[in-house]
Amino acid sequence: MYALRSQWNMRAHVAIAVLVLLAAYRLHVARGSLIALVLVIALVLVLELLNTAVEAVVDLTTSAEHPLAKAAKDCAAGAVLVGALAAVVVGALIFLAP
Repeated sequence: MYALRSQWNMRAHVAIAVLVLLAAYRLHVARGSLIALVLVIALVLVLELLNTAVEAVVDLTTSAEHPLAKAAKDCAAGAVLVGALAAVVVGALIFLAP
């Protein structure tokens, strides 16, 4: 997979996802909580793939710096950030619950 080979952030997200799922297994997380974890992990990975695609298309279409190219890349990266923050909140609610 191109994104896994070329993008450090994708490798980091996959590594963290594996650690989270291992922790969930080890701590016997309830089925509903496990479903929530899988969904937010999938969300982050999908957003990272879309971010990689947007960056590749922008780089393919222009070599010059352009405000719209920057906006496209920034928005795609921002989407990943929002998804990752949501995943952290879901994980904290599950793993830090009393």
